[in-house]
Amino acid sequence: MSETAVVTNEDVTRVAELANLELTAEEMPRMARDLNAILGYIAQLNELDTTGVPAMAQVGEMLGLTAAAHGETLRADVVRASVDRTAVMAEAPETDGRFFKVPKVIER
Repeated sequence: MSETAVVTNEDVTRVAELANLELTAEEMPRMARDLNAILGYIAQLNELDTTGVPAMAQVGEMLGLTAAAHGETLRADVVRASVDRTAVMAEAPETDGRFFKVPKVIER
């Protein structure tokens, strides 16, 4: 297995801060252990030989499955007009005409 970086308590503190989580002192070591386990698993995945596997391969395609084979039809991925912004903004409780105004929910 390849060498992976070790997540420290300082790293956990920073990630918790970015995620707006409040971790107790008891939760810190467990979180560091869990994050290190995840990184270890990713390192194992990085060792797999993916030669011949096309980028963005879908499991269903690899197994020869298609949406049509299951009675499903997928709509075409085409650009089309969306809802009228003016009509939507007219129904909004608060707007500046272009964006919805919403109350602040994150305090820092």
